[in-house]
Amino acid sequence: MSTLHILSRAPSDTACWQDCLTACSEGDTLLLIENGVYGAQQRPATLPAQTEFVALQADADARGLSPLLHNSGQHAQLIDDAGFVARCVQHQQTVSWF
Repeated sequence: MSTLHILSRAPSDTACWQDCLTACSEGDTLLLIENGVYGAQQRPATLPAQTEFVALQADADARGLSPLLHNSGQHAQLIDDAGFVARCVQHQQTVSWF
């Protein structure tokens, strides 16, 4: 059963990030929103290889991160609201990390 993990905390909240990353499995999606997009510049080393790593474009834009993400090789894929909804439908369950 695949899970959509929605993470809204900045990487400085190490406990929340660590708990989320520990819960991620192959086939899951890690979606960064709100201040979570600050972690979009580098894929976490402990994130399973077959876990999709995405960030909400509007939140990255609001924080001035989009240009940095477009120029990075290991960054999260930027998605729009329609992509957010598509991933909600794609997964059997959703967990919000806040």
